[in-house]
Amino acid sequence: MRLDHITLLVSSIEHSMPYYQALLPLLGFEQRRPHIWTDNQGFFFQFLEARPDTRPYERYGSGMNHLGFAATSVEQVERIRDSMRAAGFEAPDIQQLKGATALFMKDPDGIRFEITAYPPGTDPVD
Repeated sequence: MRLDHITLLVSSIEHSMPYYQALLPLLGFEQRRPHIWTDNQGFFFQFLEARPDTRPYERYGSGMNHLGFAATSVEQVERIRDSMRAAGFEAPDIQQLKGATALFMKDPDGIRFEITAYPPGTDPVD
């Protein structure tokens, strides 16, 4: 089996989609139809609006902590940071972690994304 999709519930489709419309093309995704993005290799992101009576995302609460993407180079990590900043979104400084170059960002609801370039021979989950 393979992972085929992730459904992200956001507090406001109207508020959150500009973030994803800026980020997802940088990660190699294209929009298939409203609120559905694909990598054209069988993996999809689906965005739905959360019910108003639910709790917001909590950093150390149970559930998904972050989504991690492997960049092909340090330059790609830098381009993503620069592009997100140019689009008006917060993209903090890049970090060096055990030889890897990592960018950690949050969407408008606090859902976290990691974009990391790993040195050759490095296991991403070390």
